[in-house]
Amino acid sequence: MTDANAAVDERVKETSRLRKALIRPELGAIVGVIAVFVFFILFASDSGMFNPQGVLNWSTVSAQFMIIAVGACMLMIAGEFDLSVGSMIGFAGMSIALMTVTLNWPVWIAIIVTFALCISIGALIGYIVVRTGLPSFIVSLAFLFILRGFTIFFPQVIERRTIIGGISDVAEGDWLAQVFGGHVGGWVFDWMAEIGMIATFSRGTREGQPIVDGIPMLIIWALLLVAVAHVVLTRTKFGNWVFASGGDAQAARYVGVPVDRVKILMFMFTAFCATVFATCQVMEFGSAGADRGLLKEFEAIIAVVIGGALLTGGYGSVIGAALGALIFGVVQQGLFFAGVESSLFRVFLGVILLFAVILNTYIRRIITGES
Repeated sequence: MTDANAAVDERVKETSRLRKALIRPELGAIVGVIAVFVFFILFASDSGMFNPQGVLNWSTVSAQFMIIAVGACMLMIAGEFDLSVGSMIGFAGMSIALMTVTLNWPVWIAIIVTFALCISIGALIGYIVVRTGLPSFIVSLAFLFILRGFTIFFPQVIERRTIIGGISDVAEGDWLAQVFGGHVGGWVFDWMAEIGMIATFSRGTREGQPIVDGIPMLIIWALLLVAVAHVVLTRTKFGNWVFASGGDAQAARYVGVPVDRVKILMFMFTAFCATVFATCQVMEFGSAGADRGLLKEFEAIIAVVIGGALLTGGYGSVIGAALGALIFGVVQQGLFFAGVESSLFRVFLGVILLFAVILNTYIRRIITGES
């Protein structure tokens, strides 16, 4: 082999590595995370954003986005959308509240029944989509209004109000309520308080106790869902089916992939994630409101797009979606710590969505070889 041929081979090898790096779904989200952290380290580090309390604040907000982004990511990779996620959150929370406060059901039964109900609704949405061939955008948009309407109607008719409190009282001591609303690692924060790493209460019944009393189960659920979904998507046959269903459904059917079943299961998983979010939220605040979950479906989709998923399906990453959710949480809380008007968060969402779509379009052209 001549020196010239060797040089050509080396250039091809280098180009291949560059191309492989560019088409990684997480690339844009990784760059975004680094940029966001650098920005707030420079402009908000003195405000307490990166002390234990500050970290817990933006970690909790990020975990909220993360839980619904995981479900939305899996569904989008399968080639579908679910715009009913936000309404599902409000519906699930109100379901738990009515069953526990109004009907006096044990909390653990109310949670289980709510999960079964919401997952069944997710299955119904998926079934309608695959049986009728209608765009999932339209079907889930219809359920967005249906679920939000029921969430407002039932508490008004039964309780004459749209906000139901008192859940904390009935949930006290309930084993399943602790799985969604409890805290873990309290002893670590007690130790940190003893050595002065975190502040303690200076008065009242909790005098001397650490302000941060543990890691909320919301964060544990987010990490668990991300880990499980990532393994399923990248290490199992079912994960290959998800990619195939979103990439080319007809070709996938030809090779034996149960595309309809995969899509329905992904709608069910999205509903499951929304219900996890709602349950954690209800247990944290001790109340349910008819307006809970408003616009969350769009925030979930934006997080997934930032994470590198293509709107056309068949390409994406759960890790990328989780990083997109982390960007959301850090920016939302970081603007507060930096003293910036909080309404600018929506401006940020619009700008970063536009940038992510343009970047993902460029990546799709690299993958498909389009000009």
